[in-house]
Amino acid sequence: MSAKKNDWKKRDGIVYSTSNEFDYNYKQEEEQTTLPPQQQNLRVQLDKSMRAGKQVSMVVGFVGTNTDLEALGKLLKSKCGVGGSVKDGEILIQGDHRDKLIQILLKEGYKAKRGN
Repeated sequence: MSAKKNDWKKRDGIVYSTSNEFDYNYKQEEEQTTLPPQQQNLRVQLDKSMRAGKQVSMVVGFVGTNTDLEALGKLLKSKCGVGGSVKDGEILIQGDHRDKLIQILLKEGYKAKRGN
């Protein structure tokens, strides 16, 4: 299976072309570099919507690569002793652990505050 097989999914705005020589050049997204912890502005907030009434603490505002975000999520989950996940640039921690998360993030050198 080649990597080129699904590259048509990344093309935005092209519907159809009748030209055999047509080649659509698109810009591939560059991997975003991770800001150092002291430059990150993270917000920790509580969310219950779309979760069957269960609470999750969300850490949003991380600027960086997915691997660094997953590493931070793993650290936070282990320090809180609960499960969670990393989705769409957000870290989700099961339960209301906002105060504990802020303390952990500040100790690690991040700028963190409570969100709405």
